[in-house]
Amino acid sequence: MSASAQAQAFTIVGGGRVGLALADMGTSDVVVKRGESVHGPPGPIIVCTRNDDLQAVVDLTPPNRREDLVFIQNGMLQPWLDARDLGENTQVLVYFAVAKKGDKPTDGKTDVNPEGLTAAYGKHAAAVAARLHAGGLSCKVLDKVEFTKAMLEKLIWISAFMAIGAKHGATVGEVEKNHKAEISKLIEELAAAGSRELGISLNPGSVERLLAYGRSVAHFPTAVKEFPWRNGWFYGISQREVAAGRPDPMPYHTSLLKEVKAV
Repeated sequence: MSASAQAQAFTIVGGGRVGLALADMGTSDVVVKRGESVHGPPGPIIVCTRNDDLQAVVDLTPPNRREDLVFIQNGMLQPWLDARDLGENTQVLVYFAVAKKGDKPTDGKTDVNPEGLTAAYGKHAAAVAARLHAGGLSCKVLDKVEFTKAMLEKLIWISAFMAIGAKHGATVGEVEKNHKAEISKLIEELAAAGSRELGISLNPGSVERLLAYGRSVAHFPTAVKEFPWRNGWFYGISQREVAAGRPDPMPYHTSLLKEVKAV
């Protein structure tokens, strides 16, 4: 591990699997447990908590340090961040996995993206990438537009695979192997509506990239969870359009949510 990557001390909020794995890659980090006031050295404050704990973390962070908060959670965070004047804070799309506390992370590399999929944007993106590289993990630093594309793809992945998996009682790998037509159809539907909503165009090959990631984490279980942050963002678009007298842009997704009793 390089000395410079070690020298940049982080504050890490949350002592779970990912937080401890990040701390293990450094030497002088301060780990703040959930519910404690956030304090630590100058530089990145990596928030390694569940989405529903984010407001408490912000509240426990001194106002003059909130611009240093780095968000690594799954889901659509941007509206929540924008509402709290945190819209330009650093975000990280985490594609590495830590099986249990103390284990070394497994990188999210696939047969389509062997260079890795983890990506970061914002003020502390380079510092986070340096830390991950020093720990043997990949991380790309992206501009806002490319990060938004990658963020939408990750949101589509977790929303689509969890919904199809919940329908069939299947693992991620079983969804990719046995229900490829369904998952591909749902990915395309969510991609079209999500891209329109955000005013972006996804890079070609998104279905292939997301199926490949499914193969790389084939053992993962499926369940529709953290609904407001994941599938709920897409469902909210559907509800808004229908309420305005326009067609549901994601009828297949809506029907799946009803089938698995998520709505």
